[in-house]
Amino acid sequence: MQSTRPHPRGRAGRLLLAAALVAAGGTVAVAAATTVPTPARAAVVLNDSEVTANLWEWNWTSVAAACTDHLGPAGYGAVQVAPPQESVKLPASADGAYPWYEVYQPVSYRLDSRFGNRQQFAAMVTACHNAGVRVYVDAVVNHMAGTNNPAGTRGYAGTEFSGYSYPAVPYGDGDFHRPGDNCPTGGAIGDWNNEAQVTSCELLSLSDLYTEKETVRNKIAAYLNDLIGLGVDGFRVDAVKHIRKDDFAAVLGKLNDTVAEGRRPYVAQEIFDGASNPALQARAYIGNGDVLDFAYAKGIRSAFQGSISALANVPNWNLDAPSANVFSMVTNHDLERDGVVLSYKNGTDYVLANYFALAYPHGRPSVYDSFTWSNRNQSPPHDGTGRVTDTVCGAVWNCLSRTTGVKGMVGWANAARPVKTVSDFTTVNSNVIGFHRGDRAWIGINDSGSATTATFVTGLADGRYCDVVSGVATGSGCTGSTVTVSGGRATVTVPANDAVAIHVNARPGASPSPTASPTASPTVSPGDRIATTFTVTANLAAGQDVYVVGGIPELGSWTPANGVELAAQGGGAYRATVSLPRSAAVEYKFVKLTSAGAVTWESGANRTFTTPAGGTYAVTETFRGDTVTTTVATTFSATATTVYGQNVFVVGNIPALGGWNPAAAVALSSAAYPVWRATVDLPANTAVEYKYVKKNPDGTVTWESGANRTLTTPAGGTRAVTDTWR
Repeated sequence: MQSTRPHPRGRAGRLLLAAALVAAGGTVAVAAATTVPTPARAAVVLNDSEVTANLWEWNWTSVAAACTDHLGPAGYGAVQVAPPQESVKLPASADGAYPWYEVYQPVSYRLDSRFGNRQQFAAMVTACHNAGVRVYVDAVVNHMAGTNNPAGTRGYAGTEFSGYSYPAVPYGDGDFHRPGDNCPTGGAIGDWNNEAQVTSCELLSLSDLYTEKETVRNKIAAYLNDLIGLGVDGFRVDAVKHIRKDDFAAVLGKLNDTVAEGRRPYVAQEIFDGASNPALQARAYIGNGDVLDFAYAKGIRSAFQGSISALANVPNWNLDAPSANVFSMVTNHDLERDGVVLSYKNGTDYVLANYFALAYPHGRPSVYDSFTWSNRNQSPPHDGTGRVTDTVCGAVWNCLSRTTGVKGMVGWANAARPVKTVSDFTTVNSNVIGFHRGDRAWIGINDSGSATTATFVTGLADGRYCDVVSGVATGSGCTGSTVTVSGGRATVTVPANDAVAIHVNARPGASPSPTASPTASPTVSPGDRIATTFTVTANLAAGQDVYVVGGIPELGSWTPANGVELAAQGGGAYRATVSLPRSAAVEYKFVKLTSAGAVTWESGANRTFTTPAGGTYAVTETFRGDTVTTTVATTFSATATTVYGQNVFVVGNIPALGGWNPAAAVALSSAAYPVWRATVDLPANTAVEYKYVKKNPDGTVTWESGANRTLTTPAGGTRAVTDTWR
């Protein structure tokens, strides 16, 4: 095939067509001699992950796209979004038009804001749920807009208001703490350790709601319940320090359970640190939910701008609250502007700090993405009306959450989640460390300008693992570097200002030899349901699909045609989520099925597990009995210049290179820029066609010009190719 751009053919082409039809809301039908029943679509199932992407001041359309294209596939458990209510629209100025802080000055609870309208918000929540991602809203409930806004100022939906009058809610004079009345000062907070002032006076001249009143509590709860009714799963609550704890507890008591999971909404409370009064410190608020850990973020900054060996002492730090009660972060919108924590302006320190925060078992970790800024009040990119425009990752918008390394560390955090402790914390020198989480995952971090080689205790079983910072694991190899564990240890070279991380689910595909057929299994009594995700790595021939089938009706009662088809995830992985009975013993196997009905059972005894009594469950396996193919570690090195946000991939005519599908192409590392490099396990003695592509921040793909490149792998050993972008 010698065209300028390869054309997807065969199974890969059908998958692309199917994906397009499903995205459009259609269905897919494939002509076949024997019809295989299509399993019913499972209910929405949310990722079982504690990691949140904080997409601060992204508009709703952009958040929806991020959930679908990046956050869901990477395994994020939630996305945090900006305040969705109508806010004040301040007069535009030459140097700070429509400043970012407008959205923290509500004028009504209408869902018509700088980020989109009610319909767009609801569509965003649906898209995120369909991708398995919860939605947490930044809720502003302590106050309304300021008392000193210019006369005639209105909200983004045109709503009129004044300092103590918000008719669209409605709130009136008696719904606010008034200076010299129920606020013991002239309005401002003079003593930040005086609980009465902090909870009853005005923060930054913002009209402070009289939350002791039942009528006010009811209106706040009605707003939050409206969001819950649209599918919102939780809240990051702004300025909770300025609400009496019992008042906020009363509001929370009025909230409904979430729609998607039928559980209490998640709550993360903003309690700024610095108070000496114990009643105003974050740990005093954990009875109402988690708290943001400001001290942890500041400690991380201190370590990465000094010596990261200090991270060994995190258990001895004076943090805001115990790990089980915090929403942890490296930065947020307030802190990055105060310069007290790391931000995107700190380059690799910031990136490595995020890797650490995802790896270290402290609270629910978050990754922060927003826009670049040169002055504290700067607006996010917007149109002529002040409404925020679509996010385009690159020079203006930071998109750390979708980088290969951070996505890899999200998977690392998910794999390590069952183990809440750190073991064998190793300090190679003041700026090179390593540690592991039980037998689940290991990471090494190098915050210095020179590569360092050392031997680490990994806690992992012996074998070969893929470094998830530089690439991903596929059914045939690793797209980045590899680590070999022997005797529980690994000798690893950690690149300068970089990290290496491995975990139990990041291993190249392996397949033992075949043996047996399935045995019978009893049925399971129905009951409460558990969302169970099956993932298998398999080598499929043309025309084959892979199913999970088992001894219960939900898995086809051992009838392959009635089993659950698994959808391709790229890299030889296939996945589906099924609702199964709780606390039930399940036997199952994976099978390959053609459209003509030909069945290939995986080898070995039936697989088994017992679903838990609550929550979700996941199994990740490799299809047993696939023919073992000798592979050759092939290194692709391409010299290519890119613009900010672009990345280079290699794609080719074999499954290990994506089958000419750019969505399944192999990502190359930019560690040696302008040389982009990755090592891929390719089948031995095989003629391979390939090309390089650039993926742009908006998702579009640019193919290099000219004929397809070719190589032939040897019978064994390694192979390397060095190319220049055409």
